[in-house]
Amino acid sequence: MGKRYFCDYCDRSFQDNLHNRKKHLNGVQHLRAKRLWYDLFRDAAAILQEEQTKKPCRKFLQTGQCDFGSNCRFSHMTEQDLEKLSAQVQGEQRSKELQQEGADVPPATIEDWLEKRAKRLSATQSNSAVPEKPVPFQYPPGWPPVQDLPPSLQAPPPGGWPVPPNLQWG
Repeated sequence: MGKRYFCDYCDRSFQDNLHNRKKHLNGVQHLRAKRLWYDLFRDAAAILQEEQTKKPCRKFLQTGQCDFGSNCRFSHMTEQDLEKLSAQVQGEQRSKELQQEGADVPPATIEDWLEKRAKRLSATQSNSAVPEKPVPFQYPPGWPPVQDLPPSLQAPPPGGWPVPPNLQWG
């Protein structure tokens, strides 16, 4: 068997020769996959500008789905999505302006992040009035009976696995 060419964009491989590679690289499926990959790294301002020039997709607004998906030439963003995106763009522009003016923008530290996280978690816990009770362990549907499972797939006993007294690790 000869050399194989693997395309990371399409996640497929084929025999590597000039004809096959040209045919694949110029194919519609490859070009779409490549565009989707690079769209992941686009600037928020560019996305906002492109989405504002598009008309809204009627089918997506009515049903929440569109047959064309990411290939649709109309916008699938709601007004709220556009507002969030414009707020993100404005925030990025403000931070760039502050950096250009030479204003001291303190670097984010792990402590700041941990404080914000703790506040966010405490806020979500205070919002949930019903205390969560632990979910009992259940085997996935379609598995064989518990006694037929290997020990590595069986649930541990309630007190944990017994540890022999003279066991040494290492």
